[in-house]
Amino acid sequence: MPQQTDLAGSFTLPGTTLTVNRMGYGAMQLAGPQVWGPPRDVDAAIGVLREAIESGVNHIDTSDFYGPHVTNQLIKRALHPYSKDLVIVTKVGARRGADKSWIPALSRQELIDAVHDNLQNLGLDRLDVVNLRVGGVMKPSEESIEEPLTVLAELQHQGLVRHLGLSNITPRQLAEAQKISQVVCVQNLYNVAQRDDDAFIDQLAMQNIAYVPFFPLGGFTPLQSTALAAAAASLSVTPIQVALAWLLQRAPNILLIPGTSSVEHLRENLEAARLQLPPETIAELDSIAGPKK
Repeated sequence: MPQQTDLAGSFTLPGTTLTVNRMGYGAMQLAGPQVWGPPRDVDAAIGVLREAIESGVNHIDTSDFYGPHVTNQLIKRALHPYSKDLVIVTKVGARRGADKSWIPALSRQELIDAVHDNLQNLGLDRLDVVNLRVGGVMKPSEESIEEPLTVLAELQHQGLVRHLGLSNITPRQLAEAQKISQVVCVQNLYNVAQRDDDAFIDQLAMQNIAYVPFFPLGGFTPLQSTALAAAAASLSVTPIQVALAWLLQRAPNILLIPGTSSVEHLRENLEAARLQLPPETIAELDSIAGPKK
């Protein structure tokens, strides 16, 4: 059995009793290529999930549009009945086309159906946290989110959802959302080289709202990747571990959900929770971000 470790401390989502270790796990890569269909090795995928939990992970990020349905069904098969401290966070607001495309799905009925699909495929009567996913493929847009979030708030009042979060949003949309419901977490694109949300993270930290960066290990230029590799070599660790450790040290409200379909990579990711970057390394990494937009 894997040894449980302190996964970078814990964080309690605001206004809730949900406390999670800051190093979690993202389930997207458990689906097949292009996040479509089943994995090549179902038993290996189940093994990754079980190893994560045995190692102390108690925060899993997923969605029923991964696969579609595949990752949630794998989570249920591997982990149900769930331990009391496990927090499963899912997303709604998109669906998959037959051509494997990602299509917005923000109508009232699509959101209701998505919540019920997540409940069924995860084997739950109530979802811990549901994130409303809006915006473009990787970046937010500024349209109103009042209508879709109101639908999720109604489902929350019905007892199908405990808490609500947002994904791919702007500060203005957060303010709009907070007039409708408490927001416990925000998922946006952010990493050591993609830092448009620097000020937003600090704003969320002041409100004790969790910030969960997606794409934490990609989108780097060759020059940025070289700088990351150099920092890793100086510490005798991997670039991935440095990138994850930088995020954990960036702000106390950042929660990580790195995904992998490999037990070896899972262990490598979890080891990043032990890594303390020296100030000079942090300064070097801070300098590689692209110009603010």
